[in-house]
Amino acid sequence: MAAAAAPRPEAASPKWAPPERERAGAAAGLDDCEDAPVRPLCKPRGICSRAYFLVLMVFVHLYLGNVLALLLFVHYSNGDESSDPGPQRRSQGPGTAPTLGPLTRLEGIKVGHERKVQLVADRDHFIRTLSLKPLLFEIPGFLSDEECRLIIHLAQMKGLQRSQILPTEEYEEAMGTMQVSQLDLFRLLDQNHDGRLQLREVLAQTRLGNGRWMTPENIQEMYSAIKADPDGDGVLSLQEFADMDLRDFHKYMRSHKAASSELVRNSHHTWLYQGEGAHHVMRSIRQRVLRLTRLSPEIVELSEPLQVVRYGEGGHYHAHVDSGPVYPETICSHTKLVANESVPFETSCRYMTVLFYLNNVTGGGETVFPVADNRTYDEMSLIQDDVDLRDTRRHCDKGNLRVKPRQGTAVFWYNYLPDGQGWVGDVDDYSLHGGCLVTRGTKWIANNWINVDPSRARQALFQQEMARLAREGGTDAQPEWALDRAYRDARVEL
Repeated sequence: MAAAAAPRPEAASPKWAPPERERAGAAAGLDDCEDAPVRPLCKPRGICSRAYFLVLMVFVHLYLGNVLALLLFVHYSNGDESSDPGPQRRSQGPGTAPTLGPLTRLEGIKVGHERKVQLVADRDHFIRTLSLKPLLFEIPGFLSDEECRLIIHLAQMKGLQRSQILPTEEYEEAMGTMQVSQLDLFRLLDQNHDGRLQLREVLAQTRLGNGRWMTPENIQEMYSAIKADPDGDGVLSLQEFADMDLRDFHKYMRSHKAASSELVRNSHHTWLYQGEGAHHVMRSIRQRVLRLTRLSPEIVELSEPLQVVRYGEGGHYHAHVDSGPVYPETICSHTKLVANESVPFETSCRYMTVLFYLNNVTGGGETVFPVADNRTYDEMSLIQDDVDLRDTRRHCDKGNLRVKPRQGTAVFWYNYLPDGQGWVGDVDDYSLHGGCLVTRGTKWIANNWINVDPSRARQALFQQEMARLAREGGTDAQPEWALDRAYRDARVEL
């Protein structure tokens, strides 16, 4: 990616707007730098006649009269309770969570658009739009060089562990209990429904690799070892798939030890506490993220701690999305203890990703967004012939957008689309991203993920429960299952 343009002052700096204003601006087709055009109250027709006006006024008065009558009825039905807000709050019941307001979402306007914001005292930052799909932004100088060095130092003091996506014993057990026939599995894999499993259809299922990044060569090698493809054409018919013993597949994957370069992810990481009582720089960064996102303090403070990642020479992370889809069989990791549901799988529900570059990388290490701003998204189009756009070791240069690591720069994006009601919708497929191969030197980054449950009610219940535990435990108490504690020994993440 070309060097970031130097921040330039703007004549009229756009400001953050609350969600209602943002939606109003979007509905009118305006960005946050424009004034809404003055529109005539009526078209130059007979619709503004005196008769029409009188009829309209009659309806308005009837409507207002009904509203006032309803308010009086509610007032006298409740007696004097309206003067005591305490009983009203208690009347919700112990299990009823308050309604949460809409989530703030920054408008992208257009690629290259810049706006000025003040995140720290006596200094302006500039936010530049990098793409609209996903909604992706860059902020040079979000962290100072000293802050970057401190984060690296704190991570080294705590100690880093190898990062890798590996199925847990619970995951494998849940997979074993799922009632999916071999025919149903074939139909799930056969995305074009032609009755034949192409190599790219199998490659699209990255989780089948048991932590190993699958290539066409890997698949054909596996077919040969378990004798799944008698004619050797790399394509499985329904009959060939039915004749295959899936236990042979799992046995093969467990017995094959992959090198670091063959893994989905090759890096080391740790988690740094950002809650009350944390190092003042860690608290400052969290407060800066709070001002940047304009989300509620409850959402930001109850999100995951800071993850610090080191990629050595040869390190990479193949393209992935940060947040998993929530199906009836899944639940969000951060709200699972208030869900009162028994589901086989849990996933990370990350509304936003804020990524910080902690050093300048000598060679490689860009963050690639393979399908950013594509007109359409088709999962199967990611793999064409011998090119897999998700492969960040081989094909990073073919991605649509690459962000070069620059010390202190932050990039952030939304992992979900809006649902039209101010909350979380579907996962944004365009947020697919990865870490390109580090060809020289070492790459240090940090991630702040903002957790939001797609279930608005469950997120509200979670925040309510955490507030109750904080009140009962005192200002210095942290619930044992609070996120900053829960992630202290985390070894597996999405």
